[in-house]
Amino acid sequence: MRSRLAARSTRLVLAAAAVTALAATTACEPEDSTDTGGSAAPSEAASDDGGSATPSSDSPSTGASSPAGGDKSGYGQSCGTNDLDLTVAWKSDPDVDGYYLVTAKAKSGITCYLDVNTPSVSFGSGADGVASPVGQGGEDPIKLTGSAVAYTGIDAKTTGGDAGTQFENVIVAVTEDDPDPAELELPDTATVDKPVVTNWSTRRNETVPRII
Repeated sequence: MRSRLAARSTRLVLAAAAVTALAATTACEPEDSTDTGGSAAPSEAASDDGGSATPSSDSPSTGASSPAGGDKSGYGQSCGTNDLDLTVAWKSDPDVDGYYLVTAKAKSGITCYLDVNTPSVSFGSGADGVASPVGQGGEDPIKLTGSAVAYTGIDAKTTGGDAGTQFENVIVAVTEDDPDPAELELPDTATVDKPVVTNWSTRRNETVPRII
């Protein structure tokens, strides 16, 4: 009888120990992360205030549009040869035995200034045909617009005798490096030898080319 009671007590002690161990194990297990009662993770993380936001495709462009080229209606710009209508005529003068008068007028819609006093003038492409300035005429930059005109005078031959080369055209530009010089047909064939040219002037009588 005593042996059966001892065996029963032993089984009760072992059972109690097993229950205690099971309870301790259950208490140490982590909660299920899929528990529907927990807080859901945010669907999108808030952007950092210091970060750069991706620009919207609707954002306006910061690039300035290019202005239309070739606009010659503004004030204060220098005249190019292709801004001008140029004509040439033969004029008689007792002091120089005649000369060529070139008249410059701005094309329609253009306002510009002759900033360089002396035009570039040549007969042909050779150095002997380049006209030397004689210093007559000359003003502060001449404004050309509307009906305003400027004049320059050319003496094709400043030497005596029959020496010289004949030309039917004269090349005129507002500066030596102008990319678009004008080639004007002369009213008659010119004999050219040591040609000279005056400065631009708004007074025609100041453009008779005289070597002083």
